[in-house]
Amino acid sequence: GGEAVADVLFGDHNPSGKLPVTFYKDTTQLPGFEDYTMKGRTYRYLKSAPLFPFGYGLSYTNFSIGNAQVNKNEIRGNENVQLTIPVSNTGSKDGTEVVQVYVRQANDTTGLNKTLKGFRRVEVAKGKTVNALIDLPYSSFEFFDEKAVQLKVIPGEYQIFYGNSSDPRDLKTIKINVL
Repeated sequence: GGEAVADVLFGDHNPSGKLPVTFYKDTTQLPGFEDYTMKGRTYRYLKSAPLFPFGYGLSYTNFSIGNAQVNKNEIRGNENVQLTIPVSNTGSKDGTEVVQVYVRQANDTTGLNKTLKGFRRVEVAKGKTVNALIDLPYSSFEFFDEKAVQLKVIPGEYQIFYGNSSDPRDLKTIKINVL
């Protein structure tokens, strides 16, 4: 264990892990504990900037996420959307980046910001660019329908966010229509 920590601290191993939770700046970002809903408690609802967002991670190199290409701008039942996302290593060390994909209904009235629906870990040599291919099945567009009281795909416009954390400053957006 000690040697592994030393390897990371001295740069012999380049870390690529991502946070599975959000670290809040202070308790004012959290609602009272009498309220048991998740609203305001996760990256999915948080309105203000956290100390460290869900999906955040450190590395000894730098990555640049390019503009994604989608294979379809409109999908119907049981069709997939495939994103091709260029990831460039602009630093001086080889590294691994985790590209994250979030989805949001454009006309969502529940206050939901976005939901993680896919990710891809890619190894990128220094100075190189690779494509992260991420498939979003039709079920990735399922959200809770309060009228039907179930998860289902609701036709309409959806926003697909992609980047290297859930922080809006780290994300780019594409819109698609689900029929």
